[in-house]
Amino acid sequence: MNKNDLIHSIAQKSGMTKKDVEVVVNGFLEEVTDALGSGEKVQLIGFGTFETRKRSSRSGRNPQTGAAIEIPESTVPAFKAGTRLKEAVK
Repeated sequence: MNKNDLIHSIAQKSGMTKKDVEVVVNGFLEEVTDALGSGEKVQLIGFGTFETRKRSSRSGRNPQTGAAIEIPESTVPAFKAGTRLKEAVK
């Protein structure tokens, strides 16, 4: 399912227009992105938690040349599934 499929499905189930659902979905995605960008967690009880995690620096290899490189520390987005979501997927 992609974003358009999600919008279509929510519009059918809610009776809202696709345009209105698209505004809501885009708003949700913007808010999650902004929160993660400022270091906050977004916790949706039963669904899951969006958060950021630090990846420490490490050594690696350039796949083209085989030369050793140093990969710098970075912050990456992460999602941890909630209990209800895990049970629904079983």
